[in-house]
Order: sequence, then structure tokens, then C-alpha cells
Amino acid sequence: MVFKRLLGSLGVGGPTVDTVLDPGAARPGGTLSGRVRLAGGTSGHDVEHVVLELVARVERGNGEHGDGEGVVVFGRHTVGGTFRLAAGEETSLPFTVTLPWETPATELYGRPLGIVLGVRTELAVAGARDRGDLDPLTVAPLPAQEAVLEALGALGFGFRSADLQYGRIGGTGQRLPFHQEIELTPPPRYAHQVDEIELTFLAVPGALEVVLEADKRGGPFADGRGGHDALSRFTVPHEGPAGPHDWSALVDGWIQELVEHRASYGSHAVYGHESGVGAAVLAGAAGIAGGMVAAEVVDEVGDFFEGDSDDGEG
Repeated sequence: MVFKRLLGSLGVGGPTVDTVLDPGAARPGGTLSGRVRLAGGTSGHDVEHVVLELVARVERGNGEHGDGEGVVVFGRHTVGGTFRLAAGEETSLPFTVTLPWETPATELYGRPLGIVLGVRTELAVAGARDRGDLDPLTVAPLPAQEAVLEALGALGFGFRSADLQYGRIGGTGQRLPFHQEIELTPPPRYAHQVDEIELTFLAVPGALEVVLEADKRGGPFADGRGGHDALSRFTVPHEGPAGPHDWSALVDGWIQELVEHRASYGSHAVYGHESGVGAAVLAGAAGIAGGMVAAEVVDEVGDFFEGDSDDGEG
């Protein structure tokens, strides 16, 4: 999908930019490729840089209470340095960038999950900086993530909703300042114990951390803070547990452990279980560039998709 707009900060007759992503969904930890096409205006300009920003629409606070949404930048990649763009000149800058492993999935088997990600192009010309419109970014889940979701479906869990929540989950190796929550309704087998299961995937190069939270609003273990009373995490290599395995049996075991530990571990306590991979893998990967990512996104929280309707587009 192509977005084209006149760079308003450069005035009438300024350069134009098209950002074109290669077709197909990307995957967490994989590459995103495409090209940025520039066309010179009525006069020449000195381009200082062309930068791509990865952005996400994120819930701030408890979305149920209407705290609103904001935009978070979770990656910046320079695709072009200093060069002269002559009047009327056309040029194309190919790019290939690597997505963070924790990039949330926006679809499952082609069906949207309600997650909004985008690629925003920033062009700096002779001291003026302009951020163009958003090019929607489609991300498919990793095979292990698909296997977990398929197993939950086979066990009778239903999809309720999915969103991105600003903040970190304690006791995990989370790197990004937000995380995806997939809300699932339980089958009759668990309906008397939990009202809802919240699922979060936190991937790193060597493993997938699966975080499950049991929600029983108003139940006997409710803590007065919304009823979120147990959080468990389970870790598996991307190829799954070593040796023959049944994903449904594995995931069902996770759910049983989560339910059993609701009372034992109390409100927001973390119960961890490693399946075939050490926690050191997660801890080591979490430290890579963590400070840089956090510094980039803090100032973006609270901003909305500015410019989406500035030029009359919906």
C-alpha cells in the first residue's frame, strides 16, 4: 500500500515521498523490506536524512476506564543519508530492517486481530523535518505462537479481543515498553474458575516466553484491583519442547498450573516454568539495546496519529 503526500513543512513545490512495503506479512524477528521513493519539487533540496519509524497504537492505563490511546515509536531506522535532490529528480531508496522479536502479531491466518502497527517516514530537508502518513504494517505470528493459539482453540478457548498495553510485565524478560494482550474466553471446563485468560507472547532469538493471566472478577481470590489474581509464565524454544510432544496437552498443562496457582501465588505473583530452555537466554537478550528503545518511546506516549486527517484523508 502506497501513501503519498506533499511535505507540508516544505511548502508548495516541495518534494514528495512514497513509502512502499514489499507484499506479504512480516514476522517478529524477521525482516521488513520495501523502498522509499522521492520526487524533487520545483527546486532542488539538500536531504539530511530519511528515517523509517515503527509505530504502534497503544492503550494507556486501563482501557476499560477510557484512559485512551497513544502512539509509541518502537524502532527507528535510517535508510538514506545526506544527498542532493534536484528539482524534478526521482530516486528510490531500498531498505531492509529487522523487526524486534516482541513485535506483536496483527493477524492470524489472514484475519485481523485489531492491533494497529505502522511504518512512518521522516524526511529532513535543509533544517525542515516532516513525518509522512502511516503505512500499515502487517505482522503474522511465529510458528510457535500459532501452535499455542491453535492448541487453545482446540481446548475450547474463544477469542474475545486483542490490544497493546503500555507498561511492562514484572518477572519477565520484556524489552519493549508495551505488550500485547490477547483475551480469551474459557471453555465450560474452566468457566467456574476463571472468567477470562489473558495471553502475552514475549519472544527472543532462542525462545518464546508465554505469559498467562487468570482473571476472575469478583471471585473469592479477587484483590480489589480488577480481579487479576494470578500470572504464570512458561518458556519453550521456537521449535517447541524437545522430543515428541502434543501442543494441546502442553498448553492444557499450562492452564491447569495457572488455575492451581491462583490461590497459592496471590495477586499479580509470577509463577515461572522453563520448558527446555534456560531463563538466562531471556535475560541476556532482554538487555540488548533496552535503554535505547526505552529512551526513544517515552516522549511519544500520549501522542495520537497526528497527520492522519490533516490533509483531508480519513
